[in-house]
Amino acid sequence: MRLCSTYALLGLLFVTVFDASECLRTVVRPNKSSTVTVSRELPLDQCAVCTVSGVNDTQTSCHSSLSLVPEEEVTLLFNCSQPIEQAFTVMITGTIECTKDTCSPTTVETQPSILTEFTRTFTWELKAPEKIVVGLGILGDGLMEMSHPCPDGFQYSVTTDKTSGKGTTQYCQGGSVTHLDLPNQAAVSLQVKPKAQVPLVLFQASAGPLKGRKEVITVDSSTTVVVSRNPEEPECEVCSVDGSTTNCSPTEKTLTNVKNLTLEFSCLKPQDVYSLKMKKKIECTKSSCTPAAGEVDPNLFKDFKKSLTWDISVPERTVLTLDFPGGLKEMTGAENCQDGHQYSVSTTKGDGKIKTNSYCKGGTVSHLDLLGATTVTAEVPKGGDLDSTAFTVKAAPRAGRMMTVTPDPDTIITISRVTSEPDCSVCHNTVPKPTCNPRFLQLKDPTNTSVEFTCPQPQDVFGVEINREIDCTETSCSGDIVQAESSLFPDFNRTFTWDLKVVSTRAFQLDFPEPGMQQISNEETCPDEHTYSLVTYLRTGPATIGTFCKGGTVTTILARYKGRLSLQVPGDRKLDPVDVKLTVGPETSMVAIVKANLPRGVSDTDFITANYPRDFPDDQQMRWDFTVPGMHNYTMHFRDHTAPECLQKEVEVEYQKEGKKVTKLTLTDPQPEHQQGNFNMTLKNCQTNKTLQGLTLNYKVSVMRSGHPVLCTVDLTKHTGVSLQIEKVGSDPNCEMSIDSEVKEKINVAAGTKASLSFLDCPYEDVRLTASKVIGCRNMASCHPKVLTLPKLDSCLRMPLHNFTWHLNIPQDGTVDLVSPTGSLQQFLPGQECNQSVSLHVAEADGFSIGSFCFNGVIKKVQVHANVSITATSKDFSKNRGPFLNVSFSQEIPDSIIYRVSPGISSPTLLSTPNWPEGMRPSSTISWIVTLPSQYQAHMQFVNISQPKCKDTHTAIKVQMLGQEEEIMSRREDEKTEDKLTVSQSFYLNMSNCAPESEKFGAVTKIVLQKKTNLLAILLGIAGALLLLLVVLAVVCIVTKKKKRDKMNKESSIYIGKGNIFRPGDMHFTKSRSENESHVYDSIDETMVYGHLLGDTSYADSMQDRFKGMQMDSYQTFTGPTDGELPVIKEPDHEPEMDQYKTFLDPSETFIPSRPRTPIDRQDSLGFQDRRMVENELYTFKTTGNINTIRLSGVDMEPLTEQSM
Repeated sequence: MRLCSTYALLGLLFVTVFDASECLRTVVRPNKSSTVTVSRELPLDQCAVCTVSGVNDTQTSCHSSLSLVPEEEVTLLFNCSQPIEQAFTVMITGTIECTKDTCSPTTVETQPSILTEFTRTFTWELKAPEKIVVGLGILGDGLMEMSHPCPDGFQYSVTTDKTSGKGTTQYCQGGSVTHLDLPNQAAVSLQVKPKAQVPLVLFQASAGPLKGRKEVITVDSSTTVVVSRNPEEPECEVCSVDGSTTNCSPTEKTLTNVKNLTLEFSCLKPQDVYSLKMKKKIECTKSSCTPAAGEVDPNLFKDFKKSLTWDISVPERTVLTLDFPGGLKEMTGAENCQDGHQYSVSTTKGDGKIKTNSYCKGGTVSHLDLLGATTVTAEVPKGGDLDSTAFTVKAAPRAGRMMTVTPDPDTIITISRVTSEPDCSVCHNTVPKPTCNPRFLQLKDPTNTSVEFTCPQPQDVFGVEINREIDCTETSCSGDIVQAESSLFPDFNRTFTWDLKVVSTRAFQLDFPEPGMQQISNEETCPDEHTYSLVTYLRTGPATIGTFCKGGTVTTILARYKGRLSLQVPGDRKLDPVDVKLTVGPETSMVAIVKANLPRGVSDTDFITANYPRDFPDDQQMRWDFTVPGMHNYTMHFRDHTAPECLQKEVEVEYQKEGKKVTKLTLTDPQPEHQQGNFNMTLKNCQTNKTLQGLTLNYKVSVMRSGHPVLCTVDLTKHTGVSLQIEKVGSDPNCEMSIDSEVKEKINVAAGTKASLSFLDCPYEDVRLTASKVIGCRNMASCHPKVLTLPKLDSCLRMPLHNFTWHLNIPQDGTVDLVSPTGSLQQFLPGQECNQSVSLHVAEADGFSIGSFCFNGVIKKVQVHANVSITATSKDFSKNRGPFLNVSFSQEIPDSIIYRVSPGISSPTLLSTPNWPEGMRPSSTISWIVTLPSQYQAHMQFVNISQPKCKDTHTAIKVQMLGQEEEIMSRREDEKTEDKLTVSQSFYLNMSNCAPESEKFGAVTKIVLQKKTNLLAILLGIAGALLLLLVVLAVVCIVTKKKKRDKMNKESSIYIGKGNIFRPGDMHFTKSRSENESHVYDSIDETMVYGHLLGDTSYADSMQDRFKGMQMDSYQTFTGPTDGELPVIKEPDHEPEMDQYKTFLDPSETFIPSRPRTPIDRQDSLGFQDRRMVENELYTFKTTGNINTIRLSGVDMEPLTEQSM
């Protein structure tokens, strides 16, 4: 075997025929007993098989199919534009010929190596003498019967009749069938896939006499069994063996009154050839039947198709009762039973007519009461099971049916025969004996009355009329038209009639409730089987005004003087009448007046004259009053009419509108077209020649809108996945929408389609336009990021877009990531409003709400592990067409929904569970990943929690810091949850729902950010400062005490009520206070400003010492005593002033030695302190900026004079 690419010369032969072809060259030598046929599956211009011969293989002969000669080697060349293994099939056919006791060959071999590249079918035809069967032993694994292709590619097929092709059975390897018995002309085949390894030997063949199937049967004298062959099936004899006598028939065998008779068939499967018909007789008296059941041997001809018939004879006036143990289901029409088991029950009536009902097994009908001779037939399919007792039968005298009737006052009940069914009478229990009538009974007495029928189903024989008379005066009527008799004879065909009568000059008026009545032809029946008709009685005879059904345009009918209203309802139909109101109408000369409200929109309504299709009454007139809806036009069409020969007057048609003149026309004149407003039409007849055709009229009133529609052609083929929905939301009844000329209350334009829309009298504010788009991907590799923007819809859609919905469909292992183009989203809860131009509602595909959002909030991302719908709503989409959201797709997340949140510092953040306040989805998990700014901590508060009663598992609320395994909080529904919690860094909030038994699980969480306070650093700083302060105070105190001892006797201070605090002549400065700059401070050290708060009493003592020494132009921090000493002034001690605030502690309260007190209390003194500012000393200097220069005026330090005052 070689690829043909190695044969360049031969390849050139095919270049002109095949492009990009595949070819194969191989050498084949069929076995002696095999015929090999190669066939192509494709046309000749695409594939061919060729033989190669000649010198150097230069000659080729191509064929569509090729049969190879056994034991002759041939070179084949396959060429095809398609894959070769799919383009050709190989049939390898052999024959197994058998004698009476042997077959040739005895081992059925294959040729495994032949043309293995193709699908091969090995077939062996069997030939054997008459009544010889061929046995094939399966070598290797056994076979099993299979109706579908074999998975390993080895498909066995057995056909018992190769000529007809019938009886084919499919087998696969690996079963329990190890032997096949086949008749003459049978065929066995094996089909294998390309390159399959086929065993060399498949079967072991043998032959022997045909031993057909035997049946031993017993048939009693009341039963007849007929075994008959289907003429289309192969020949097969059936023989009855009675001792040494054998009686055979190739077509049919009839058996009756036999016992243990052996039937032998000459074919292997007689059930495929023969069927069984069995007839049994059951004879009944008036009280019993023999036999009392339809019995059958379930094992009799079990695999055969059977038809079992029981003929049941009964005497007259006998009721036959059949009971079916398993129940039956009645069939209608040409319906067939699915399991093939079908019953039919035929009853012969007294008039010779046969009524047949068909049934299937397994229904609710288990009991049948029948009259007359009956035949029951059971059809059993081949291989079907049948119970040993198909039914039981009973006979009893026909007891009839007893009913109790109580007529209403002024009511007449008439029972009359409607069929010719014999042996059934209606009887009235009168004294001394009942009165029976086979045709008629009338009841008038409004008392309890017994009525007996002599047949069990009188509703099939009799009909009932219930009549009531209503007399009216000039102003009122004595009764209403109500069906109070509805409980009488519910399973009979009923006719309710009301005889109406008013004063001869007046009319009676019938008002019908909404939705009115529809006039139909007088011979028709209403769809709901409630048919009304109205007859009026004229001097010339009765005239039928019309026949009507519920639901139409007719609202009122007036008829003159006397009439009858009838309602016909069939048996077993629940009465559902119209509540007709009866009143006395005005005087009229009309036969009748019909009032009709024509419907809105486009409509055609038919009307007919009285007595149609018979003649309209002579010299009479009839009127129709039509109410036409506003903004509608009407047109009259006379569809069918006949004109009489008038002896006096003429036939006229008159039209009149309110306040307008009468328009008189003939039947042949053009009738009104495209008119508006309410109108009436009157038909007047003449005195006719009654020997000829009279007046008839059938006409139609057409109504259509008078406005001009707004047309719009929508083309959604330009927008992938986009669909439109338009619905009416206003209350204007004149608004009419249609799509492709079909009026709709709601219009749906499917994605990828075009539609012609029409809007008639529809203000834009009364029509709502919504649109949606489906975005989906089958796997994560095909899921690409999307930006949600609005497509540009057709400009002819003038109404504003109310909302737009994107449906995102993702793979099962995917997640939808939603991010705002502005960077963040703000969720608003129910009751809150989004004050932005666009709001977004996110929900899962089944409508479960995830939340409503605005832009610019705290939510950075929303991840949903489900299909999602996003609905954008705006008052004006023309100002903002997007983008609304950035959508991306990621791998599956562990939770149902994840929110990524960055709370704001300035205001609290509210987080709610999805679908709040309705509750989370059962067994779902929601997470919030909350990221906090540095130096901030979160105060969480669960402001609203609803917990369910869990049927399974528990709900859970967990808080855990990011990056840490330990949970800060974990609570179930049966545990108390902390209302407040403080979290010091970014954290993870998780809520899981259980499967609630009652109530719902949901929560609203508030997060408030607060800046952190480093308590440890503060405590350490305070401790260090106190330690340093103690050291400084100790040093200052030691130095100060030493200096005080050295200066104690040098100077003393005295109290001066006014003027300077220093002595006159004590000049320590070369310049006066007003002349130098010593009182100007460049800066004041903070420790000096607040030094007195540290409790250092030496500060007051050292205050005088700083004035000794040289003058300084700027203030310097105190560093100890300066050169020179101030004079010491000795003063007498004063009693302490207890009512004044003491800036420093008393000397007795400190470790500093006592010193003379200097009671300085002038307000202009440096030592003066305002008591109002004692508690505010720390807030004297509030600025945190640079320290400003403070000038202390020198005037304050000098003695007061009159000039300064």
